[in-house]
Amino acid sequence: MKKKSLLVLGLAIVMGLGVTACGKSNNGDGDKKVYAVEAGSAGEKAAIAENYEYNSVASQADALMEVASGTSDAAIIDLLMAGAMIGDGTSYPDLVYTEELTKEEYGIGCRKGSDLASFINSVLAKTYKNGKMKETAEKYGVHEALIEMKDAEYKASDNESDVEYIKEKGSLIVGVTKFEPMDYQDESGKWIGFDADMAGIVADELGVKVQFVEIDWDTKVMELNSKNIDVVWNGMTLTTEVTESMECTNAYCNNAQVVVVPAE
Repeated sequence: MKKKSLLVLGLAIVMGLGVTACGKSNNGDGDKKVYAVEAGSAGEKAAIAENYEYNSVASQADALMEVASGTSDAAIIDLLMAGAMIGDGTSYPDLVYTEELTKEEYGIGCRKGSDLASFINSVLAKTYKNGKMKETAEKYGVHEALIEMKDAEYKASDNESDVEYIKEKGSLIVGVTKFEPMDYQDESGKWIGFDADMAGIVADELGVKVQFVEIDWDTKVMELNSKNIDVVWNGMTLTTEVTESMECTNAYCNNAQVVVVPAE
């Protein structure tokens, strides 16, 4: 009996060595890196799919800081952010990205059943057609990632209209995280970026002011449903989880999740 107990214990220990804290495990191909990812993001989902050991942080910017400081071995972030934030002439010149883990599309999230998504689709289609969308994308270097926007007509809700609610209160509240080149702040604290500028155009079409609120990305749906914000507009990947919990716009930008490491 003692030999059997020791054998069982030994197997348990061996199995336990393959699992790290909080159920986040190393992959099976010998990769023992620790990856920094934004909590609740497509990057975190990619880490889980690859069976990587990972640290969840508050934002993709924090994930890059983890790699730069040596706290994590690598980060998984959006390709568009990598293009703006790493390499020569950027905030992290000594970081590079090595591989793409996924292919994705960005969309904009509104409350489930909201007619605001339809209104935004109509504005995106209009600005794509008249060139304003491309002009804005070129300003932030994301024009090559744009998806062609087909004509879209706004269809007001037959029930409670989010568009009318926003018009009545006089502001479009946009939930964001710091994510260059989509949403970030200039030296004066003003929110800029491709998504921020496009949100401003939609606010102008609504005849209201635009207001940006930093949110915890992991609680974005709760922020929407509680009406703390009106829209999530922050380089949001259109996953099944997202489209089931929000009323989403048409995809407007291509993206990927990439692995970022220190340059050799």
